[in-house]
Amino acid sequence: MKRPNLSPRPFRALAARFVAALVLTAAAALPAAAQEHGRIEVGSGVSYQAIGRWDTARLDSVASTEAPTFFGIDSAAPPARNAVKLYRVTYPSVVPERGNRPIVATGLLAIPDTDATRFPLLSYQHGTVYGKQQVPSFPDQSPETALALARFAAQGYIVIGADYFGMGSSTEPEGYLVKESHQQATFDMISASRAVLAHLKLTAGKLVLGGWSQGGFVTMALLEKLESAGVKVAGAATASAPVDGFLCLNGFLFFPRANDANWVNSLFVLTAFSFENYYGVPGLARSLLTTEAYEAGRKIYEREPVEAADLPTDLHKLIQPDYFDPQFFAASAYGRILKERTNAYRWVITTPVRNYYGEDDEVIATDFGKLAASYQHAMGAGNSRVEAISTGKTNHRGTYATAIPEWKAWFDSLPDD
Repeated sequence: MKRPNLSPRPFRALAARFVAALVLTAAAALPAAAQEHGRIEVGSGVSYQAIGRWDTARLDSVASTEAPTFFGIDSAAPPARNAVKLYRVTYPSVVPERGNRPIVATGLLAIPDTDATRFPLLSYQHGTVYGKQQVPSFPDQSPETALALARFAAQGYIVIGADYFGMGSSTEPEGYLVKESHQQATFDMISASRAVLAHLKLTAGKLVLGGWSQGGFVTMALLEKLESAGVKVAGAATASAPVDGFLCLNGFLFFPRANDANWVNSLFVLTAFSFENYYGVPGLARSLLTTEAYEAGRKIYEREPVEAADLPTDLHKLIQPDYFDPQFFAASAYGRILKERTNAYRWVITTPVRNYYGEDDEVIATDFGKLAASYQHAMGAGNSRVEAISTGKTNHRGTYATAIPEWKAWFDSLPDD
């Protein structure tokens, strides 16, 4: 989930100046050889390809100029300590919701260009995007990834980011808020990245996780999988994380706020078509969406050209009337999937976690931003490993831009063992 109006055309217009700056400045830093470089196989279906190098001037420009313009937050950033080499990783994975059907996925591996051979590792989980390539492995098109690179990779962290199934170079349909597929994509990306690092004779130190908006949900879901697999995580941080999809969409339908974003219409669209595809429920999207909204919703999901005005922002024009009965919504096939499969906080968390929330966030209400911590604190004397931290009167984008330097300071303080 992202902010503000993310119906496809308005979002592209809002991002255009930032992305244009990224492309223009990156062009000077991207050698022709890197653009033409072929894939290097490292075994077990994992390969990597050089896609560029961002020098310190490029990274400083993101931190000091481009990101503040895009996110609306101007925070002091230290100068980049190093340039960053960028690779697109291609790796095998499976779709758990479809009987572990084998697929191929992609993601970004960003490595500090230094003489060191061991680095801390950040797995960054991206938020909602409407362009198929506005994802980590196409960093020139992803302002949030660029900011993560400027804040972390430029300061000596390896940064990785899965593109999620259906995004980047994937040929799958998008699996938006499809929890197990998100877990699989990100878990396998960590394994694939470690294989590439070994091939490059580099070592990853402590593993930390971070994600914004949809990526906050994915971060928590990934943490759940990593803990269940016994993989040590030093710490996990989120910004504006919708850790419960059922709660989130109930809020928009039945308890709307004056500042709710007008682009939340797309959240219903992307989940409906994704659930139909991944959980095998034919006609699910058509049962949820009105006749006037269905075709525009389908085009948005399938990344076909569409006018933003074709998708109603009034939820009563977007969604069939029956769904405005809370009991009907909860009992519907769509509601049941949301309720049963889109929570990412309901286990005993053993990793230190910080969930950052903004008090003017137009997507994540304040109490929603505290949900994971409140749940953990409600266990007996309270599980204090999970904290909810306010970023003040920040909106959805501002929450991420304010939180990310705090992530960095906290991750730096965590032991590497």
